[in-house]
Amino acid sequence: MSDIAILKEMIQKNATVPLEDDLDRRNKVILKEPKPPNYYVTIRGMPDDDNVIIINADEFKSPDTIFNGKRGECKRADFIIIADTDNKKVIICIEMKAGKGGTMKDITAQLQGAKCFVAYCREIGQSFWDHPNFLQDYKLRFISITKITQKTTTRFDRERIYANQNLASKL
Repeated sequence: MSDIAILKEMIQKNATVPLEDDLDRRNKVILKEPKPPNYYVTIRGMPDDDNVIIINADEFKSPDTIFNGKRGECKRADFIIIADTDNKKVIICIEMKAGKGGTMKDITAQLQGAKCFVAYCREIGQSFWDHPNFLQDYKLRFISITKITQKTTTRFDRERIYANQNLASKL
């Protein structure tokens, strides 16, 4: 069973974002922030459904019933895209901010929280699915999209995925 198939079995459907067909018959995903000011980002050129899962990490309840949260350990990014194509295995943690955006410290904490969520999923797959190499050999990337207005569109480039080097070096 592939890592993506295990994740789709592991994660509740209401915590995922479905792919949609684009006008040119390619896959796209629309990442929506329902809270005001109701903004979204469209990513075109996504892999086929069997090769990707898009997780709405906001559906993962904050662990503030256990942790104090004084160092940002209860935060998490908005979305996590995990893709396994023929030539690339990648995990992309995405934080989206409208308007002026958040502070670098806040965004970094949210991206670190997403990284911890992925580590938790990795342990679940290894322990409960008896898959010792679950989510191994994936490249972890961090993206912060700020100053979102009504609409921001980008492309998922299978050959190159750019991450903010300042954020990546802090994570």
